[in-house]
Amino acid sequence: MSPKELNLNEVMRLDTPFSPEDVRGLHIGQRVVLNGIIYTARDAAHKRLVELLNAEEPLPFDMEGQVIYYVGPTPAKPGRVIGAAGPTSSYRMDAYAPLLMQYGLKGMIGKGTRSREVREAMRIYQAVYFAAIGGAGALMARSIISAEVIAYPELGPEAISRLEVKDMPLIVANDIYGKDLYESGQNSYAV
Repeated sequence: MSPKELNLNEVMRLDTPFSPEDVRGLHIGQRVVLNGIIYTARDAAHKRLVELLNAEEPLPFDMEGQVIYYVGPTPAKPGRVIGAAGPTSSYRMDAYAPLLMQYGLKGMIGKGTRSREVREAMRIYQAVYFAAIGGAGALMARSIISAEVIAYPELGPEAISRLEVKDMPLIVANDIYGKDLYESGQNSYAV
């Protein structure tokens, strides 16, 4: 399906882990609701993951087909699974993301633009980047139905957690075709 044929008013349901067909079917501007298991990681955890890969040691989870959410959630209030869970600025993971994609990472969730190197790695390794609703951590947390720290608990909110999500609202910001929603949005207003 070409981007011109997309109905951007439709919401696509997508389950993790991603298959190659899943990522090939995604185009910038598509609205997605995500279901399944995703993992949290911010810059400190990304640095440790890359160190493990460089040392040829096993990762705390199998990266193949997985999605990482760039989030450092607040502590859960009584009766809640997780606290506020809004996305963090994705550029902080740009130094690490290409290597993780090389090892099978297929999706990333955050806010803000990605570097040229990360966008090129998405094209080469067939991965996508989703924009999440920034400034709405309580709203994003409603989509998280379970959360468990699986690595680096000493990092506090930056530990790696395994999240189960249901109907997490996202927008495809970068696809495997080299398209960038942030860039196309700005270009549509250029004089």
